[in-house]
Amino acid sequence: MDSMRCVTADDISHSSEVFAGERANLIAKNAVSSNGIRAAARTPEGVAANTMTFDIEVKQGDRTNQKRSGRCWMFASLNTMRYRIIKKYDLKTFELSQCYPLFWDKLEKSNWFLENILNTLDEPLKGRLVSYLLQDPIGDGGQWDMFKSLVKKYGVVPKEAMPETACSSNTHEMDSYLTRYLRGAAKRLRESYAAGVGADDLRSMKKEMLDDVYHLLVTCLGEPPREFDVRLRNKDGELALSGHFTPQEFFSEAVGMELDDYISLISAPTEDKPFMHTYTVSRLGNVVEDGGVRYLNLPPDELKRVAIAQLKDDLPVWFGCDVAQSYLRDEGIMDTRALDVDTLFGFPIETCMDKAERLEYGESLMTHAMVLEGVNLDAEGRPTLWKVENSWGKDHGREGFDTLSDPWFDEYVYQVVVDKKYLTDSERDIYDHEEPTVLEPWDPMGSLARTR
Repeated sequence: MDSMRCVTADDISHSSEVFAGERANLIAKNAVSSNGIRAAARTPEGVAANTMTFDIEVKQGDRTNQKRSGRCWMFASLNTMRYRIIKKYDLKTFELSQCYPLFWDKLEKSNWFLENILNTLDEPLKGRLVSYLLQDPIGDGGQWDMFKSLVKKYGVVPKEAMPETACSSNTHEMDSYLTRYLRGAAKRLRESYAAGVGADDLRSMKKEMLDDVYHLLVTCLGEPPREFDVRLRNKDGELALSGHFTPQEFFSEAVGMELDDYISLISAPTEDKPFMHTYTVSRLGNVVEDGGVRYLNLPPDELKRVAIAQLKDDLPVWFGCDVAQSYLRDEGIMDTRALDVDTLFGFPIETCMDKAERLEYGESLMTHAMVLEGVNLDAEGRPTLWKVENSWGKDHGREGFDTLSDPWFDEYVYQVVVDKKYLTDSERDIYDHEEPTVLEPWDPMGSLARTR
């Protein structure tokens, strides 16, 4: 066989000789094999640049903890909302229930999935589309637009009204059994259709399946409250809010946020997604009657500009990123200068592709959602460092906070959510009136924030 097609003994000998011939390779081997890649590639100068003092900063309550669940997008969304409650009623801290939207998201995602199955009954089971739909029907992940749909329909409740359970804090078992049930449901729907069952009867079957889903969710998470009592006391111990509310009434009274004013901006520099245009993703969503997602694609500097404007108005900013890249997790530092992997190995690894190429070749996409709560600016007003509230508890990073360098923002931040009043007139007009380009379900901009 042609030796150019195979790994030969000569190839191995050559590679070994080249490696052993460089003193730096031997030092790197000892450091990495003893401590791991990121520990060995850590640069103290890059770490030192990540201070915790900020020119513009919002003050949040105590850190929240998503524990062993992929609910980062929910926690980030609720953290932007609870900030308004803390500020409005002068509270020391406050949490909204994260179990409550989890319940409704699983139910709505189940309905969304079954509707997609009914809409693809003529598609081949082994085809790409149906295979994709079956891959992860009701995973924990999501995006801002999906959370907005849940709140518009179901409102929010204080954490005391629907506290965490074993299954909300660790969703793996619940997700596994619900996924298995839904795949079985998809099988029954497809087989019934093949046997000649009509559309009305298939939808009746779907309704019965949703009864089973509700049963499973109540067993795992408890029954969502339809109404509840609230008594909030401010920092001085004075009664700041009391009353009897439905979840929708509580959102209107305590949060008071115009949800439809808050929109998703993405930054994806690939050729198929020109800037200054809107996009949606086929078959991505949860609440059927509210539709799917909608984005406006802009350069990174525009995402920064609007984020800074919202922070200056004393409001935090939801954002989505690829958190695993150039990240010192224990220290809570997202900074391309804090790790020098390429020098450690002696050839380009982190710099072998640019942002667009990483998206196109499957190396990067949005994996995690957090909240921007501060920023440092240079003499010209340009951002240099961002303060980030994570949802991994107070013991993560620096008392639950991370930092994000501005070069890291350029490379790995893919989405921010802001009030559309901060857009330029032309950007707002495009978002409001342009018919969005529909992306394939597996497009990287359809990824869901889900990092645990």
